[in-house]
Amino acid sequence: MIAHFDLDAFYASVAQRDDPSLRGKPLAVSGSSRRAVVLTASYEARPFGVRSAMPLYRARELCAELIVVPPDFARYREASRACFAIFESGARALEGLSLDEAFVDIATDDIAAATSYAVAVRERIRREVGLSASAGVSTQKMVAKIACDEAKPDGLKSIPPGSEAAYLAPMPVGKLPGIGPKTQVRLAAERIERIGQVAELSEAELFRLFGRWGRELRELARGNDTRNVVADRETRSVSSETTFEYDVRDIAELRRVLAELAVDVAERLAAHRLRGTTIGIKLKRDDFTIVARQTTVAQPTSERATIEAAANRCLERADLGEHAVRLLGVRVATLTEELTEQISMFEGPPA
Repeated sequence: MIAHFDLDAFYASVAQRDDPSLRGKPLAVSGSSRRAVVLTASYEARPFGVRSAMPLYRARELCAELIVVPPDFARYREASRACFAIFESGARALEGLSLDEAFVDIATDDIAAATSYAVAVRERIRREVGLSASAGVSTQKMVAKIACDEAKPDGLKSIPPGSEAAYLAPMPVGKLPGIGPKTQVRLAAERIERIGQVAELSEAELFRLFGRWGRELRELARGNDTRNVVADRETRSVSSETTFEYDVRDIAELRRVLAELAVDVAERLAAHRLRGTTIGIKLKRDDFTIVARQTTVAQPTSERATIEAAANRCLERADLGEHAVRLLGVRVATLTEELTEQISMFEGPPA
């Protein structure tokens, strides 16, 4: 069995946990610059339309009573480490997706036992860390994640083995990975709006609509996801990226976001005792062209400063011209396990 855990409104929840005066109030975590965007909105702010990645000025327009607090990544990393330690208790494998999200391969094939594990994890997170987590339990990753999304906020949903296809069938096609807004519009023109309809498509229809990817998509629609939970030490790279609601041209803003992404990547590397020598960035320009640049450092690293500096060098080589940026990501690859004391590219050898 597989569980998917997602800490609810993570950044905002940490702020409310640490400052009781913020509880129950509309809250956004954001920087203070003119171009700042909302990193996380509390559930109290969401009825006003405030969402992650929204420009802060727009969030203030939507909610006059919005409280804005600056991000505190040291506190987020501390809370994340505590939660991941709880995830690992009783886990056969743990695959971290970000500071606040993970898949867990539970050491049982019994749905009741797996659900009990998820209940215990959520209770421990509430008691020991002071946060809430939503969870989905299933025999497979995709269904577990969808169930977790449906359980939010602060809920748990388990999908019994054998019921995956029936569970997915009435859902909108947009729940399937890879089916974005544009594809949904195209499918709607074909009167295909539900996952169950994708599950019933013929070979010819699959190829016409999706090309070679069609068969894989149909298997997912039928509730057949064979992907395993992969422990982070076995991953080939660790990355973090963000999509801007409005295209960004300002290089200073891109560097600021790179710094935040480097913190996330560095924390995930350090948490799982990994280092890498290949550091790169990915950009999607306003013409939807993907630009990737990478560099290699002399020593394997998990240091935030090293990753940020290398990412900024890659940004300088990205040749954006007059183009704005829709998406920005940081990636560290060529990973090795951390076995010896790390030497920073900015420091000399230990005395």
